[in-house]
Amino acid sequence: MKAWTLALSLSLAGIGIASAEEPAVYVPRAPLAKLDLHEGDTIVFLGDSITHQCLYTQYVEDYFYTRFPKMRLRLHNAGVGGSRAWDALLRFDQDVAAYKPKYVTVLLGMNDGKYAEYLDDVFTSYSTEMNRLLEKIDACGATAVLMTPTMFDARAKRMQPPGGFMGPKAVTFYNATLAYYGAWLRDTASERGLGFVDMWGPLNQTTLHERQKDPAFTLIKDSVHPDAPGHVIMAAAMIEDLNLPRIVSEMKFTLQEEKWTSTAESAEITGLEGTADGLSFTSLENALPWVLPEAAHPGVRLTDLGQKFSRQTLTVSGLPAGTYTVSIDGAEVARATGEELQAGLPLHDLAKAPQYQQAAKVAELNKQRNEGPVRTLRNEWVNFQAVKFLQGQVEKNPADEAEKQRLADAETKMPGMDERVKAAEAAAKAIEDEIFKSNQPQPHRFEIRPAEH
Repeated sequence: MKAWTLALSLSLAGIGIASAEEPAVYVPRAPLAKLDLHEGDTIVFLGDSITHQCLYTQYVEDYFYTRFPKMRLRLHNAGVGGSRAWDALLRFDQDVAAYKPKYVTVLLGMNDGKYAEYLDDVFTSYSTEMNRLLEKIDACGATAVLMTPTMFDARAKRMQPPGGFMGPKAVTFYNATLAYYGAWLRDTASERGLGFVDMWGPLNQTTLHERQKDPAFTLIKDSVHPDAPGHVIMAAAMIEDLNLPRIVSEMKFTLQEEKWTSTAESAEITGLEGTADGLSFTSLENALPWVLPEAAHPGVRLTDLGQKFSRQTLTVSGLPAGTYTVSIDGAEVARATGEELQAGLPLHDLAKAPQYQQAAKVAELNKQRNEGPVRTLRNEWVNFQAVKFLQGQVEKNPADEAEKQRLADAETKMPGMDERVKAAEAAAKAIEDEIFKSNQPQPHRFEIRPAEH
């Protein structure tokens, strides 16, 4: 029984009123404020082809691997190209519930709107199926995180050669249709007490801002599927809207009365030594910076990802004016003035730093995981979805021999699917085992000395 109906039942029972004519007592529920994650929890990313791209999910996985290296989460991509809410229901038990998720993020709607102007009957079908999906998520003991459909880039579509399956109305109005769907999802999350992430807003706002400088700018060259930088914006939206930690570490050192003192957040400082014009210390941080593969770097710049979501700051106060070298484990990683050190040196931007390089190795391993076994796994579910769709078509048109043949052809790909899925999962886990050998923070010796000119 839902919380609000239980509260109503208890309230009526307590005052001895059971009349059906009495208005229902509305008890508001708070939307999910943040994820409550613990060792062994599972997050399922449920969606369509944009999830099947294995990009925003990969980048969020990179965040979890580096921000919580001691916590082993189970992260399962359940995206299938072409999916609507109806399709997600058909594979829900095997592709979602079987993983016993604590949270299920839901990115659906791009296909549900049928690439058309807003139509009441289409939206009614979508909202009905989405509500059914939310009930199934609730029934399996998980909490849904609703995410708005992403942006449809009408300008990118107009820059393509004429033709395709979209008419002029779709090109003109479809992004607004998706905005309406997203508004409904926001209200639904609020009413049901679920999580919510706005994907549509940041993608559109970034595009608008960048087009003030370059009218041809786009994050979505094919108008539907964001490129890697767009997926960075999506990943950043998830970290922001789900209130996940933004700080890797903050280390502060102050020279007062010829003595160095330190304070630190998410780091342990030992072996602090210093003079009036320099210092050295060992730091063991609790996390690594959030580093993404090279193809994502334009998105990192657009979101100011390091500063906003991966702050790793070294602050040194009390040094004389001048330029200083910053070395880690005997290798110079940066030069900074005394003023810059006092303002805070952003270690997360230093590609030469061993922590950055370690995080980059994690990102590369996870890229291999997603482009290999995870993509293989998702392609198996494409076959499953095709069979279910064609079965429905044949039921509607039992005399259509062409549809029957297409169904028969699709069914030839199904034997052995369970074994292939298990093999892909095992291969993905083997790479993840390597990730958890590579993502453990290590102690590093820092030295800050006057630069030799």
